Amino acid sequence: METTGMPKCHNPDGSIQASMADGVILLVEDNEVDEELTLRALEQNNIKNEVVVARNGVEALDMIDALNPDVILMDVNMPRCGGLEALARIHVDLPETRVLMLTMHDDVGYLRHVLASGGAGYVLKSAASEDLLTALRTVHDGGVYIHPHHAHLLVTDEPDGDGGPESAAASDLARRYESLSERESEVFRFVALGHSNREIAEMSFLSVRTVETYKARLMKKLGLESRAALVRAALELDLLH
Repeated sequence: METTGMPKCHNPDGSIQASMADGVILLVEDNEVDEELTLRALEQNNIKNEVVVARNGVEALDMIDALNPDVILMDVNMPRCGGLEALARIHVDLPETRVLMLTMHDDVGYLRHVLASGGAGYVLKSAASEDLLTALRTVHDGGVYIHPHHAHLLVTDEPDGDGGPESAAASDLARRYESLSERESEVFRFVALGHSNREIAEMSFLSVRTVETYKARLMKKLGLESRAALVRAALELDLLH
């Protein structure tokens, strides 16, 4: 567990930070560069809260009871217990905890899954620090943060439930998924959760080359050509729990 204090910096809009004063923010981030960027964004916006850092979902789950954080800022892709897995467990065990997800994936499917799993918002790591501040304020005050761009996508990219082409495609995907072996299904889920080939190899007691073979085989069976397509397929199949 790492703790960092935020130095005092000038910000012309002190009212935004006032309601968050003195509470704890739990930052769950395995990448040190991304951690530094997030802490810098908080510093630039005069967030004075104590910030405690966890390196993965397992550490975060161990810390939550003792810390009782006001807000959890959590990366989606992490080794061991990833952000989506940890979010699902937090929502079941501590449903009042406010969780704001940090991600590099600009995909409305991820947002739908975060919201369905009990998350209170979704912020891109590439977003401006002002967006992070707005998201933190919204989530801290009990709201749900959705960037206007993503709100528009949620409205215009609704899943087709009327038996049209998208429903047929979903049925075809489900049939293809059933053709995967147990090991292929396991690798599929781990890849969609953001684990690297090496991490999957360690968790599954396989060689990296074998993981790569399973990954190539399952993508061929599912008719997928990219990792983004694989993630969308996992979301459609509701596998990211």
